[in-house]
Amino acid sequence: MMQYRTTLFTLVSILFCSTIFGQTINDSSMLTIDRIYASTEFRQDRMRPIQWTDEGESYVIIEYSDDQNELIKYQTASQEKSTYLSVSQLTPDDRDEALRVSSFSLSDDGTKALIFTNTSRVWRTNTKGDYWVYDFNTQRLTQLGVSFPSSSLMFAKFSADNQYVAYVHDFNIYIEEYATGEITQLTQDGTGDIINGTFDWVYEEEFGCRDGFRWNPAGDLIAYWQLDASDIKTFYMINNTDSIYAQLIPLQYPKVGESPSSCQVKYVDINTQKIKNIDIPGDPYQHYIPAMQWINDHQLLIQQLNRKQNHLKVWHYDIPSDKLEVVYEETEDTWVDLSYPDATASNWGENDLVIIDDGSAFLRMTENDAYRHVYKINISTGDKTLITPGDYDVASWSVTTEDMLYFMASPHNPTQRYLYQVDLAGRGDTTRLTPLPYTGVNRYNISPNGDYAWHSHSDALTPLTVRLVELPTHDVISTVVSNNAFAEKLQQLKMPTVEYHQITTDEGITMDARMIKPYGFDESQQYPVIFHVYGEPWGAVANDQFIGLWHILLSQQGFVIISIDNRGTPTLKGSAWRKSIYRNIGRINAQDQGKAAQEILKLPYLDESRVGVYGWSGGGSMTLNLLFQFPEVYHVGISGAPVAYQLYYDNIYQERYMGLPQENLEDFIAGSPITHAANLQGKLLLIHGTGDDNVHYQNSERLINELIKHNKQFDFMPYPNRSHGAYEGSNTVRHKQQLMFNYFLEHLLGEK
Repeated sequence: MMQYRTTLFTLVSILFCSTIFGQTINDSSMLTIDRIYASTEFRQDRMRPIQWTDEGESYVIIEYSDDQNELIKYQTASQEKSTYLSVSQLTPDDRDEALRVSSFSLSDDGTKALIFTNTSRVWRTNTKGDYWVYDFNTQRLTQLGVSFPSSSLMFAKFSADNQYVAYVHDFNIYIEEYATGEITQLTQDGTGDIINGTFDWVYEEEFGCRDGFRWNPAGDLIAYWQLDASDIKTFYMINNTDSIYAQLIPLQYPKVGESPSSCQVKYVDINTQKIKNIDIPGDPYQHYIPAMQWINDHQLLIQQLNRKQNHLKVWHYDIPSDKLEVVYEETEDTWVDLSYPDATASNWGENDLVIIDDGSAFLRMTENDAYRHVYKINISTGDKTLITPGDYDVASWSVTTEDMLYFMASPHNPTQRYLYQVDLAGRGDTTRLTPLPYTGVNRYNISPNGDYAWHSHSDALTPLTVRLVELPTHDVISTVVSNNAFAEKLQQLKMPTVEYHQITTDEGITMDARMIKPYGFDESQQYPVIFHVYGEPWGAVANDQFIGLWHILLSQQGFVIISIDNRGTPTLKGSAWRKSIYRNIGRINAQDQGKAAQEILKLPYLDESRVGVYGWSGGGSMTLNLLFQFPEVYHVGISGAPVAYQLYYDNIYQERYMGLPQENLEDFIAGSPITHAANLQGKLLLIHGTGDDNVHYQNSERLINELIKHNKQFDFMPYPNRSHGAYEGSNTVRHKQQLMFNYFLEHLLGEK
């Protein structure tokens, strides 16, 4: 019955929208779902993977010829082009086509290229595959791990002397002697419960940890993580469609309140194959080790977080003396961040400290004062030097040279991002490098020597452009991605206008808001409103970057689309702003959003009787809380993959921001949407993939039961076997977006 009802309103809405506002779907100035999601008409160009070489004086990039790829080398300053690896060089002797290069890396001396191909997905990303080596000295292409099954190797890396390649297979670490192909298994106990050289689901999802081993600079030792997940309970997902009988899909998943996997760090001598455990103090089941790195041949820095993630220790370990000591500690009343979510943070999961001053110091970005700043820490003494003084937040950093740090910030406008440099001596000599015309969000991939950068830029109505520039002058060497064809397509459309507002609630909280107004906006008219929300510590939505075709499509139907960043979102408004959400997810953020909506809806051109809201993941949770806690404000909501009950989510994320449920269970309950489900008055469309390994489908089933208990009517669309983003499978994205589009049209553009 539910499917029939959904199909019926879909057909009615398609007929309705085909002539809405006097426009037809054949009007080339108007977008349609099919033009966006079922054609290549609006395809945007993207930057392909590159690898800097010669400290940045050259780079290697993947290019395509006759549907086959090759690696091309460019001299950065002159743009002189040469073939680095041709189609024929990338073609194995027994094949007719070149390897499809997913990514590549170069040996330290540049004599060998390591090619990653035939990849397969592990959780979020494709980290399993085949590895091939092209040797420029012998001009031979050889495959690594030929005795192992196809697409089963992970994280292959050369030793510094190129004698060995190490990789992970089936939770064990192996080395392969490059010259002979001889393979040696270094760890023997990997099983799936015992995990060597890689990580479990939650470490990858919440710390970005995937590659779990490190060669030392000398190439004779490998340090690695070992996780014991044998006590992690199994969550089962169900595949009902791929066979006559349902299949169970097991997933080791530590729910909030459950202890994490035991985590230890070890190292192995590749000559003797002896393994030594590094005995880090504390209960290995009540801590996390999110980063470990060599600072020379025999010394490591190891980062340890306690279970609550509010106490960070950086340990220095010396192998010859077996001496372990704390060189840095950081505590917070809330939580300590390792990676900082931001519109410019392209290095998520790279938790290593930045080593400077010939290995005698490292950089740490902290929130221990009123703003997020970068400090230099002397490893021997622990002395701290503030590198980025001032009343502003550092958004992210890009690279360091011998005497400079390049970082992203926007001291005067939290919705934008710009590149700055500051000297590492702590004098505070800060210079903005992004030229004034590039308003909006800028990103940079800076060469190791700091002389060049790939500069990516967009603003609300400008699609992505990428330029190769010189630093610090920012002179353009080459425009690599112009998206001119895409921009010309946009010019043919009825485009919206975009404004940025600051909204102050009756509680005195001032928030940034982005407002998208329809083409031909008339202040004397009243427009239905859709709020796009996220609202949790892992993302902001009011940034000054390209709004995307989906929002343009909605605006063309006559909607005003508003995005607001509440307290707790990672916008650049100071540490107190970001940390105020501690133990308050589902309460302070929902309160801010609801109050801000009440204020902005006082504008005479916004129709407060036709208000929608939507979001995905954390935004799906926010949508539910707004519908339930502010039913007088929001009338229609679309919630995708929500955490409906906070105790159903993973321990690392939820405990970081909410504490331990053993200590403050009431906060988890109060912030969970199901607690307030009885208040639903408007229209709700709930969407969830049944194969969601991140926010489990059980969240929606628990919510459905609660809504049924209170006799609340709603619409529901499960997507069989789709994961968190619900994008797998033929036509899924198009179907999902059409469903959402039709729902807003039917319930916000019908009779009032």
